[in-house]
Amino acid sequence: MILVPIVEIFCDIDEFYKDHIKKSATKLLPLPKGKRRRKTELSESEMLTIMILFHLSHYRTFKDFYIDCVLGQLSREFPKALSYLCFVALMPRLLASLTAYVLSRMGKHTGLYYLDSTKIVVCHNRYIYRNKVFKGIAERGHCSVGFFYGFKLHLIITSLFFLLRILIHN
Repeated sequence: MILVPIVEIFCDIDEFYKDHIKKSATKLLPLPKGKRRRKTELSESEMLTIMILFHLSHYRTFKDFYIDCVLGQLSREFPKALSYLCFVALMPRLLASLTAYVLSRMGKHTGLYYLDSTKIVVCHNRYIYRNKVFKGIAERGHCSVGFFYGFKLHLIITSLFFLLRILIHN
């Protein structure tokens, strides 16, 4: 069961999304001829809300969250919810908006910061030479546990526990 104020989160995202669309409309490239961008039953604000609710929930996988929670427990809040596969297919559309929303909600400088880093492993060390997806991007790294092949994620958090910066490097 989700114990977060869904309506408040949705209203905040909806206000942000309307402003974001107005500001970015002049900067976006036009869609190529022949490409359609159909309207969905679920608004972009609702889709962003679902994506953020997943990160506030206890679920480990998005599929379990979407099927159990959105299609089950939150069916009154999202009556026109799409199937899981349709929703996942539409998620890349929202990457820029989600990134802009997260960056707009970053914390303010307080003077006292915490730095945390973790590894994002691409593949096991044995299979580095077989990996073609991140070839030339990911590199070997070292952490307290040992060597790995992938990226490092660094988070800078203020003393009030607000996220200040996110950095991913190889």
